[in-house]
Amino acid sequence: MENEREVGKAYGFFYCKASKNKIEALLPEIRSNANTPSKLELSLIEEVDNLRGDTRLTDLAKEAKQNGINYVLEATYQGATNKNAADELSDILNSAYQSPLYDQGEQFKGGVVYEDEGKYIFHE
Repeated sequence: MENEREVGKAYGFFYCKASKNKIEALLPEIRSNANTPSKLELSLIEEVDNLRGDTRLTDLAKEAKQNGINYVLEATYQGATNKNAADELSDILNSAYQSPLYDQGEQFKGGVVYEDEGKYIFHE
């Protein structure tokens, strides 16, 4: 049984040419298409420099920015692990790629990270 006090966190770094307002407007539809649990909370951060957290996370953000990434989607999942949050966030980014935010054939640039045993790892 999952611990209700446990809170999973994951971070989706991605590039999208759409405005923050357009992404936020489409998030409910994207969540629905990805069958996202209602307990998963999302926070969209424009410009990866605005991500706050420990230095390991902000160092990843700096590297992402150098690779052209301009958004971070932070997922917080009550009663779940960081890996669970990363699984859900990966589904959301896959659904976003299938949405009007991206042109057909446009390459997706991004990835999901989560903390595991004191290290940030990329979700497979």
